[in-house]
Amino acid sequence: MNHELLTELVRHYSPSYHETPAVNYLVDWMNTRGFEAWVDAVGNACGIRGALDAPHTLMLLGHIDTVEGEIPVRIEDGWLYGRGSVDAKGSLCAFADATAQAAISPDWRVMVVGAVEEEAPSSRGARHIRDQYTPDLCMIGEPSSADRITLGYKGHLMLDYTLTRPVAHSSRPEPTPAELGVSFWNQVLAWSAQQNGTTTRQFDQVMPHLRAFNTQSDGFHDTLHLTVSFRLPPTITPTDVHEAAAAFTAPDSQLQAYSAVEAYRGEKNNALVRGMLTAIRARGGQPGFVFKGGTSDINVVGEVWTCPMIAYGPGDSSLDHTPGECLCLSEYDQAVATLVHVIGNL
Repeated sequence: MNHELLTELVRHYSPSYHETPAVNYLVDWMNTRGFEAWVDAVGNACGIRGALDAPHTLMLLGHIDTVEGEIPVRIEDGWLYGRGSVDAKGSLCAFADATAQAAISPDWRVMVVGAVEEEAPSSRGARHIRDQYTPDLCMIGEPSSADRITLGYKGHLMLDYTLTRPVAHSSRPEPTPAELGVSFWNQVLAWSAQQNGTTTRQFDQVMPHLRAFNTQSDGFHDTLHLTVSFRLPPTITPTDVHEAAAAFTAPDSQLQAYSAVEAYRGEKNNALVRGMLTAIRARGGQPGFVFKGGTSDINVVGEVWTCPMIAYGPGDSSLDHTPGECLCLSEYDQAVATLVHVIGNL
């Protein structure tokens, strides 16, 4: 098939907060292929095919931003190299290509969104879409491979721990801010291990990571800055973690929580999953299910939308954010064929 949309959108380098050229390109592409397309109030690329007043909506929510690090775009041996080819312009373009090709029932409209700032803590694009629409079915554009359906993403929380103490002579028995920071981290690890118990599946575990540990002194005060990130299972909320960690802090310290989203776990038995399974098998694929350790816009919209939701898209997610990010074009074609089947049978 023609890979013009995919190749050109990847050429439009669009790290978070700099998505406008890519957004404009996608909107123009959709407007020439039967969509009603526009740039919304926060900069998302939006397009609808089907009757605008149709009673049912399939939301195909991808993201158009990427992480930093431009990769020269090239096609080599059937692979497209370039930043965003996997995460996640491949998925977004598959949504748009399939919607442009599919026959859509009069009872349905299909909305394709290229959301901004997914790779940023704000998730501004998805939050805006979440508050503007209430779809009947939703797919999030993230790589899972053309034959796999992602049903779950872990939750997330970041904590910044700050502590200042007057400078004391090293002969004094009081713990230093650095020592208090080590104690805090050790208690976080012990609490996480207690929560995990005998659980072996990573998706069901609390996973803390020490992201930064710094001390500084101005000659009068020593200060500790420590940052911990958590990947959370569905059974534990960011509030649970924040409250537990607060109990480990020293007096007169500060603990700031941010980038908090709860985990999302979808069901295997609903109309959307059944439609995807049928479509994958129709082209000879062997479908499988995935639960991922990261987060995506499904965590954001899943806080409000109660409709069946999955994540889907071509590509190997282990290549996300890497210098060698690349997408197999034949797999892209398989994903488009799957989506055409699903949309055509709504």
